[in-house]
Amino acid sequence: MDTLSIAQAPLHWEPHFHLTPGHGWMNDPNALCQFRGTYHFCYQYGPDWPNSDTKWWGHATSPDLLTWTRTEPAMAPELPEERDGVWSGCALVETGPDGTERIRVFYTAHLVPEGAVPHTAYDHVAHQVATHSSDGVRYQDRHVILSPADYPAEVCAHVRDPKVWREADGTWWMLLGTRLVVDESRERDTGAVMLWSSPDGEAWTFNRFVRPMERLGYMWECPNIVRLGGRDYLAVCPQGMPHEELRWQNRWQAGYFPLAGRMQQADTVDAASFTEWDHGFDFYAPQIFVDQQGRSILVGWMGTFDPSYSSAPEGLAWCHCLTLPRELSLATDGSLLQWPVRELDARRGTPIQLAPNVPLTCANMHADILLKDIRGTGALALGTTEEGELLSLAFNGERLSLVFGQTDAAKAAALGRTHRTIACSALTDLRVVVDGSTVEVYANRGAQVFSTRWFPAGNQLVVNSSLTAQGVAYPL
Repeated sequence: MDTLSIAQAPLHWEPHFHLTPGHGWMNDPNALCQFRGTYHFCYQYGPDWPNSDTKWWGHATSPDLLTWTRTEPAMAPELPEERDGVWSGCALVETGPDGTERIRVFYTAHLVPEGAVPHTAYDHVAHQVATHSSDGVRYQDRHVILSPADYPAEVCAHVRDPKVWREADGTWWMLLGTRLVVDESRERDTGAVMLWSSPDGEAWTFNRFVRPMERLGYMWECPNIVRLGGRDYLAVCPQGMPHEELRWQNRWQAGYFPLAGRMQQADTVDAASFTEWDHGFDFYAPQIFVDQQGRSILVGWMGTFDPSYSSAPEGLAWCHCLTLPRELSLATDGSLLQWPVRELDARRGTPIQLAPNVPLTCANMHADILLKDIRGTGALALGTTEEGELLSLAFNGERLSLVFGQTDAAKAAALGRTHRTIACSALTDLRVVVDGSTVEVYANRGAQVFSTRWFPAGNQLVVNSSLTAQGVAYPL
C-alpha cells in the first residue's frame, strides 16, 4: 500500500513521550540500557515496511526516558547468519579490555534456508551473536557465539532472544527462549527457556531447561529476569495460549512467574502462577533493565502482529511505538506493580479538577488523568470534540473492562476492537495517560494495566467520569 509522509499524518496522533520509529515498522525493544548517563534504546526496525519485513535495529537516545533523539540504525543485516534479520537481544554495560566502559550486546541472527516457506513452524535457522560498542552508536566485532549444533536435541529451530547478565562471582548467565519438541506430530510442542553459563561471555555451556509443570503455549519468546526484594521473577512471552474470557485475550501473551529461589536454581515453574503484564490490545515483547539509579524498568512493544485488530490506520508512514518506560515495584502479596517512570510527573501542566459526570475538554490529545478514592461502580470515558470513536474503562464491581465504542458499527467490526476484560473485585484508583494515539491505563497503583493505540479523528480530548472519586487531569 502507499504510505503517507509523517507530515501528512494527523499531528495529534504523534506521541510526545512514547518512542516511535519516525518512519517504517517498529516492534520489540532491544538492548535497553543506561550508558554514561544516557539512555540507549534499540528496537526491531523495518525501514522498508510495508515492502519488506527484514528486521534491522533502530536506535534512539534520551536523557530522561521521555525526550527521544533517533539516530542512524544501530545494525543492519551484515553476517551471513543474519541475512533475513537482526532479531531481538539484550545489552549490559561492562568494563572492556582497555579499562573503559562499553556496551556488550547479544542477539539472535535470523536466516531462512533456501526453499523454506517463511513464517512456518520450522522455517529458520537461529544463531546467537555477540558484539560491542564503545560509544553506544557504532557496534563492532559481530561474531557467532552459539549455533544450532550447540543446542540440545529437544529444541526445534525456534531459539531466540538472549537475556544475559553477570553475577557477582563473575559468572555470565544467558536465558534463551525456545520450543521443545514433544513428539513427531509437533502438536504438543511446549514453550520453555534454556539456561546457559559462561566464564567470559564468549564460551557458553548449556545448564538446564526451565519448563512449565503444565503446558503453557508452544513457544516462549523474550525471556527476562526481574530481581526485587531479594526474589527472582522469570518473564516470558508464551505463544499459542488458549483464549479465555478473562485472560489471555490477545494472540500472544506476556507475563511473569515468581520463582522460589534464584534463577540459576530453577528448573520448573508453576503455570498457575503466570501473571500477565498488560491486558490491553497493544502490548508484547517487554524488556526489563536496571538503570544507574537501581530502578527495574520495563518497556514493551505497543503494537501487534494481529491483522484482526489492527493498531495502525492504512496509509500511516510509521507503524507502532514503545510503551512508556515503567518502574517495577513489589506489592505486599509479592506480585509486581507497574508505574510510569517518575520523570513524567515533571511534565505535567496545571491540574484541572475532574468532577463526576462533568465533561472536561483538554486542549489537545495529551493528558495524565488521575482518579483516587474511587467508591462504587462506573466508567471513565475518553472521547473527542468530534463525534466518533470512544474509549472507556468500565468497572461493575466484579470486572474491569477497556471498551471501544464507535458510532460506526461496521468500522468497529472491521478493526476487531471491542473490549478487554479482567476479573477485578475492587477499584481504588486509576491513572490514564493519553499521549497522542497511545493510551495506557494503570489501575490499583499499577496492579492491573491496559495499553492500546487509539486513532480518533478529533484533536481535543474530552474526559467524562461517572465514578465517584477525587479526579484531576494534568495537561502534558
